[in-house]
Amino acid sequence: MYRNKPEFDIKYKEHLGRKIFDLKKQRNALIIAHNYQRDEVQEIADITGDSYALACEVKKAKENIIVFCGVKFMAESAHILSPDKTILLPVEEAGCPLADMVTVEKLREQKEKYPSAAVVCYVNSPAIVKAESDICCTSSNAVKIVKFLKEKQIIFIPDKNLGRYVAKRVPEKEIILWDGYCTVHMRLTKEEVLRTKELYPEAEFVAHPECREEVLSQADYIGSTSGMLKYVLESEKKQFIVGTEVGIIYRLQRENPDKKFYVPTEQFICANMKLTTLGWLARSLEKMVYKIEVPEDVACRARGTLERMLEASK
Repeated sequence: MYRNKPEFDIKYKEHLGRKIFDLKKQRNALIIAHNYQRDEVQEIADITGDSYALACEVKKAKENIIVFCGVKFMAESAHILSPDKTILLPVEEAGCPLADMVTVEKLREQKEKYPSAAVVCYVNSPAIVKAESDICCTSSNAVKIVKFLKEKQIIFIPDKNLGRYVAKRVPEKEIILWDGYCTVHMRLTKEEVLRTKELYPEAEFVAHPECREEVLSQADYIGSTSGMLKYVLESEKKQFIVGTEVGIIYRLQRENPDKKFYVPTEQFICANMKLTTLGWLARSLEKMVYKIEVPEDVACRARGTLERMLEASK
């Protein structure tokens, strides 16, 4: 069996890095990457962040071409907010199981059942579903968005764990939960967290609100990936158990070289987020693929929900 030598891998990555840099300059492109992307993709990106941060960056970007290293719903949002720019998704198959758990047909049924309710759509949703909603939210601003709305009834789609987290913090409103969930965050159990705490008793546990309620009950801090990054950076603690996808460890270690990070489960990997490699990124810039397109009638309505979110979050 033939195996590549480590030095070959390093040289190949260096070759791809130079190629990406040259193509980016040639295309006048901006490379943005979600915090869950592979280490080497985050390293070469111009901007990294969570969904909300990247949505803001896309809207104000001066570049004509944006390569979105993430999953399809994110690239769709980028296209919707900046229809004059070309948005490329390096891997066409990079989807999101959570986003697939909500459909327009089922949402319309729910709206008929609760005609007075406002629909708050987590950004992890298809463009067509955003178009059917009143306002979008991210994990970092979900509580603020729900508080912002005048309606007392809220249909929260599609993540029930995030919706339950919001409901506890906005008790004056009735949150109607959707039966959707992140397949990655749902894998983490309370038992795994307790076991990891026993191994590292000095470590604080930071968790994403997409985790189960029983897991969140063990957290010292709950927040989006950007929230976690800020919390850890400002904390005097030196050890952390990280309750979200392992991709965030790269940036945590880079920004906090004197701190240690532990993952409570080996299952904390999003296969879709890991589809994007340097090779696919280089090919995307070289071939100008895969261009994201959303029908104009859908894009127009979805743009309203995203822009209302950006306005309400100021």
